[in-house]
Amino acid sequence: MKTVNVEQEIRELIADIIEMAPEKIDPDAHLVEDLGMDSMMALEILATMEKKLKIRIPEDDLPKITTLNHAIELAKKYIK
Repeated sequence: MKTVNVEQEIRELIADIIEMAPEKIDPDAHLVEDLGMDSMMALEILATMEKKLKIRIPEDDLPKITTLNHAIELAKKYIK
């Protein structure tokens, strides 16, 4: 598997889903309160992360995706 910049991939996919420029997302900004993400967007982020990174993230971990940094940490946890 080619080396993927996980941080950049996740930043771009979240930016796409919440319709914001990737460089404008503060890694510690709260996705719901600060950036206006809703539960449908959260599910879309989870599904897109799984598909792009070829990983499986349990739905129980969905509430852990509260910031860009948390999403990156979660993805790295499941990348083999």
